[in-house]
Amino acid sequence: MKVAIYSRGLDFEQENPIQLLLEELMRYDTTIFIYRQLLEQFSFPANVFPNLIPFSISEELSNDIDILISLGGDGTMLDAVTLVKQKNIPILGINFGRLGFLASVSRDELSIAVESLINRSFHIEKRTLIHLDSNEPLFGDAPFALNEFAIHKRDISPMVKIHTYLNGEFLNTYWADGLIVATPTGSTGYNMSCNGPIVFPESSSFVITPVAPHNLNVRSIVVPDSNVISFEVEGRADQFICALDARREIVTKTIQLAVRKENFCISLARLNENNFLSTLRTKLTWGLDKRN
Repeated sequence: MKVAIYSRGLDFEQENPIQLLLEELMRYDTTIFIYRQLLEQFSFPANVFPNLIPFSISEELSNDIDILISLGGDGTMLDAVTLVKQKNIPILGINFGRLGFLASVSRDELSIAVESLINRSFHIEKRTLIHLDSNEPLFGDAPFALNEFAIHKRDISPMVKIHTYLNGEFLNTYWADGLIVATPTGSTGYNMSCNGPIVFPESSSFVITPVAPHNLNVRSIVVPDSNVISFEVEGRADQFICALDARREIVTKTIQLAVRKENFCISLARLNENNFLSTLRTKLTWGLDKRN
């Protein structure tokens, strides 16, 4: 079995769990690819782990890797998506962060997770991505996101006017601090924090949610992900923020932007007992009210 391990940075106190993970994988004669920065940070002894293969970029990950393990929080998972791209390598998130909607496996379940991987008793979920098209090159070779695309005013700039269109037909002008277009996966992220609805991963939809809208009767709307959603931005400031997940770029008002469903999906691996409903109940502490 071929396994890749990715993390964008961990505390030194977390070295023991990582070493435990490597030891568990080595028990099964696993070929291990490890993110070069992580390898250099912890300096794992070569006599203990002699066959670790470092990688730094997506091109160094072969298509025959069975799974990529993301160590960190949901932000680390989002970074892993830009590494995997269309290689169809499943991603398993082990939560070293806080909430962990995507990275739903706790660090205490390392041994259980490895056993599930070796026995291939895990479940694969296909998640749709959102793709950004623009008349200027943005976000390099990864103009897509798992959670959301967002337009946002800069820092202390006044609010912006965002004219929004579905397949070229006018939808609405949002007077707001910004606008989010979330995938079903991203509906539990930034979208939810702005009072947007939670939608199921298989719902084939986008959620359009304004950020701090000036008009109080403006609410989120759920649209089919077959739509192309385009934007024109006005405002007193000449620049605004364009974001895909945690990545952002500063752009000018003259830019032309549109989002659509990406033509490939991302595979998320989960242990069989961790489904979407159980994740909602656990992470949002539903059912803890003693009156239920």
